[in-house]
Amino acid sequence: MSVAKVIEVSATSTKSFEDAINEGIARACDSVKNVRGAWIKEQKVSVEDGRITAYRVNMQITFIVGDSE
Repeated sequence: MSVAKVIEVSATSTKSFEDAINEGIARACDSVKNVRGAWIKEQKVSVEDGRITAYRVNMQITFIVGDSE
């Protein structure tokens, strides 16, 4: 039997939402093992002078705890 844990992560990119998601998952994988999935809860943009300057995502990342396999 596996046990999963969920952490919440915010990530920002100046390129795109997809880049913010990839960066957030990559950083989570640097500090947490056995990442299995992510749920994107929110997407936001920062705007200056009528232009998008940053893309932000808030996501929940699921990982398996103590999996010995």
